[in-house]
Amino acid sequence: MATKKQRLDVILVEKGLAESRERARSAILAGLVRVKGQRVDKAGTLIAADADVTVEANACPYVSRGGFKLARALEVFDLSLQGLRIIDVGASTGGFTDVALKNGASRVIAVDVGYGQLAWSLRQDERVRSLERTNIRYVTAEQLGEKAQVATIDVAFISLEKVLPAVKDLLEGPGHVIALIKPQFEAGKDKVGKKGVVRDRAVHREVITRLVNWSYEQDWKVLGLDYSPITGPEGNIEYLLWLQKKEADESGVDESEANELEVNGSEANESLADDDNTNEISADKTNKISAEIISDLVDKAHESLPLKK
Repeated sequence: MATKKQRLDVILVEKGLAESRERARSAILAGLVRVKGQRVDKAGTLIAADADVTVEANACPYVSRGGFKLARALEVFDLSLQGLRIIDVGASTGGFTDVALKNGASRVIAVDVGYGQLAWSLRQDERVRSLERTNIRYVTAEQLGEKAQVATIDVAFISLEKVLPAVKDLLEGPGHVIALIKPQFEAGKDKVGKKGVVRDRAVHREVITRLVNWSYEQDWKVLGLDYSPITGPEGNIEYLLWLQKKEADESGVDESEANELEVNGSEANESLADDDNTNEISADKTNKISAEIISDLVDKAHESLPLKK
């Protein structure tokens, strides 16, 4: 009888090679896991329970663990940053900036309201321009000198609804956005629990639904949703949102007329990506993401990343 197969992240936990599925996912995304000597970088890969699995020293390959979040988005949304100009909003230590460079970005403008946080290695990289003590809401294209083709957003204490309008003006043509949805900064104060953690799945669904609908209203194409492979500093579950800016002649166009996208020559599908990349958005005639899709995503996130008690 054939040995029953299980997900790689589950096996890592069962074999004692990872403390949790979250840690297992992080190690897998970092390229630290090998099955029969071969590197496997998808947590959902099914392998035999008795397979030879090893984990290399658990060193973060990026300047901060936040890099795992963008790495996840690039993988599940099948995006290439090769040769593209990036603006990293809320750069902090530079996890997203680091991932962008490692994935071929030609230039990154790292913007943050803080000071002295960006990793020294990135400060010394000629491809990186650091704008510290800078609020993205007041940055102009003239100040940048050139518009970006992709924006990555990881901000705190502010809603994406206040950040995205400013970012849109800094994007060239049908630019793209990969943003982190953080329920703790999107929900009302009365819905945020102890230590700033939002545990209620209903609140997560409410936040995502509101932001998705708002994005449509603001002439963004919503191309993908997923959850972050790791939680935030206090243990909050976060979500990855992939948007594309509509060009002037597309405003008001039915979303179903623009089903496919090419990023640097690489076609990407509009999928609600899980680890197996098998679930496609069940869109209605306007290609909008259904409540059921959002609910399923939230459930998967909570099952994969148990919240701290």
